[in-house]
Amino acid sequence: MPRRAPLRGLGGRSGARREGAEDAPVLNIGHRGASGYAPEHTIAAYDLAKKMGADYVEQDLQLTRDGVLVSLHDETLDRTARPTAESAPGDCTGPVREKTLAQIKTCDVGSWFNEAYPQYASEEYVGLRIPTLEEVFGRYRKSVNYYIETKSPEAAPGVEEELLRLMDEYGLTRPAAEKWQVLIQSFSPASLQKIHALDPSLPLIQLYAGAETSQTIQPRLDLAATYAVGIGPSKNDVDRPLVEAAHARCLDLHPYTVNETAEMEGLINLGVDGMFTNFPDRLEAVLGKDAAAGKTGASLASRANAACRES
Repeated sequence: MPRRAPLRGLGGRSGARREGAEDAPVLNIGHRGASGYAPEHTIAAYDLAKKMGADYVEQDLQLTRDGVLVSLHDETLDRTARPTAESAPGDCTGPVREKTLAQIKTCDVGSWFNEAYPQYASEEYVGLRIPTLEEVFGRYRKSVNYYIETKSPEAAPGVEEELLRLMDEYGLTRPAAEKWQVLIQSFSPASLQKIHALDPSLPLIQLYAGAETSQTIQPRLDLAATYAVGIGPSKNDVDRPLVEAAHARCLDLHPYTVNETAEMEGLINLGVDGMFTNFPDRLEAVLGKDAAAGKTGASLASRANAACRES
């Protein structure tokens, strides 16, 4: 079983960390960016997550009708997109895969946030547009770590190949393999297995739906370990048996979505290796001096995972 290692930033509490993970930080993953404070999956949210100390910034991928990867959580535009003066009727509603990039680029994806969260509203959010993955890579290059999800890949043939093509084009494939600069996650085992077949060096994370439990996830960890370096369960499914079962297979554990300080502390005490949060500043405060500096968290986590697999 993995050794228990002290977590100094939590007043001497200990957690069931994975073998070899004593020096690895708990990763702070900006869920859709700093989406508690800014419109999700916009450059504003990504910039803010980086500023607030996130070790990773998450991108959910959707594929447009003309084959462009864009960063948007939902399969449809309806929840977060609003038409602008540039939009034709229907441009900003319905499935992304039925729209061209030109159509969805007319949509405002900031105004909804101001309406929903007036306490964090900003005039700067009005008129924000959906970024393409290429625009995200072009803006940040190697200055951030990316946590990328293939969303509903069965409905978007070719999403995996296009993702890997862009990673190659922007020089991110080797850093992903060597120091986890890009982690790729999906609820779809088939999507991850396809990526693993295309490039077995890439670090993959198997997601599990909130309807799962620790008891239903544990029997599937042996399969996940054949292609993934970690798992992403719902925060509500994480207990010590799941942490220990994952770590026994050298699988990192990154639950979603953790927004309250007490929950963050409890999960760290259980021994998780990172977590998704809409409020990266809160997790940064919880981690204190044990928070990773700059981009180092990814490389330290990668090194610890490799050490576990070699032991």
